[in-house]
Amino acid sequence: MTNHYDLVVIGGGIHGAGIAQAAAAGGFSVLVLEQHSLAHGTSSRSSKLIHGGLRYLENGQLALVRECLHERELLLKIAPHLVQLQPFYIPIYSNTTRRPAQLRVGLSLYALLGGPSSIMGKAARFRRVPSSEWDDLDGLKTDDLEAVFQYWDGQTDDAALTRAVMRSAQTLGAHLHMPATFTGAQLHEDSCSVTYQHNGQTHTCGAKVLVNAAGPWVNRVLGHITPTPTQLAVELVQGTHLVVAGNITHGIYYVEAPQDQRAVFVMPWQGNTLVGTTETVYKDDVAPGSALPPLLPQPQQHEQDYLMQTLAHYFPAYRNQPVILSAFAGLRVLPGGDGKAFSRPRETILHLDRPEHPRLLTVYGGKLTAYRLTATRVMQRLTSTLPSRPVRADTRTLILPA
Repeated sequence: MTNHYDLVVIGGGIHGAGIAQAAAAGGFSVLVLEQHSLAHGTSSRSSKLIHGGLRYLENGQLALVRECLHERELLLKIAPHLVQLQPFYIPIYSNTTRRPAQLRVGLSLYALLGGPSSIMGKAARFRRVPSSEWDDLDGLKTDDLEAVFQYWDGQTDDAALTRAVMRSAQTLGAHLHMPATFTGAQLHEDSCSVTYQHNGQTHTCGAKVLVNAAGPWVNRVLGHITPTPTQLAVELVQGTHLVVAGNITHGIYYVEAPQDQRAVFVMPWQGNTLVGTTETVYKDDVAPGSALPPLLPQPQQHEQDYLMQTLAHYFPAYRNQPVILSAFAGLRVLPGGDGKAFSRPRETILHLDRPEHPRLLTVYGGKLTAYRLTATRVMQRLTSTLPSRPVRADTRTLILPA
């Protein structure tokens, strides 16, 4: 097996898998190092949505919404077995912050940003649901209900999507070592050497570029690289979800938590009901030189109470002590700063060790929906470092395996 690659990617989440696929499609040799299993962390602990991010319109993130809607359309074409359109419902009550006129404007803009090809199809449609249909909406509370809007967005199995992208990458020639623990890297003038543990042995390989796609732990990874690269200030925000016994079937509900007016989704999931998410600041108190990665974050009791109170508020049938089947938490990487996490920018940041001929690229943040576009941009940033290779495939049209 080769001991030199064009790229070595740390992390087997959706972004690591996407970058491996983009690199292999571009004809480059690539090795992915994953310590546990594919989608072990945040990539299996998301809200399972492939969407543009309707609420990001409130923060003026129009470019992000447009890009995500374009990627949603591509995924519906290249992974129809993994990504399906679902009806979303937004109920408006007398005390709901966002009023019907605001929702109509927002949904109109959302449809417009989807582009001409989407506007002609189901993905761009929205409507005001007549009151005669409200009783069909999974027992949604109708007291003080003023309006319900319906639109369409995508849902997926995030872990299955990650595995499919990695299988696609491997079909194109990418290598995956798993479980493999990254232990360090040395940056040289025009390359780098990478050390890792795999199958009980220490291995060293060379690479033109090292890509740090370790999700929440990217700064921890940087602490194992010499010379020590610069780090960006970030905040880790925990998002908890609950799987509750019950049968939401009509669609996905986009509701406003009564405690703080945050957006919460209530949706069907594998025959039960998925509720999420929260936004709780996560403190990573482990020393930078410690083993990678640390234990997964755990749902907090106050987060579970918050979600159950929200669920019961809108769906009275869940007020009689419903059974929580499971709870899981993922971490989002947000830019450091003041203000609530809910209003922070969600754009992905690609951080280079140097502007010309980079040897190291770190992916800060990232959206599940836009993983393919992020991977494309990673490869564009590395053009000056990587050699010329014959292209094997185009990820815009490459059908993901079942």
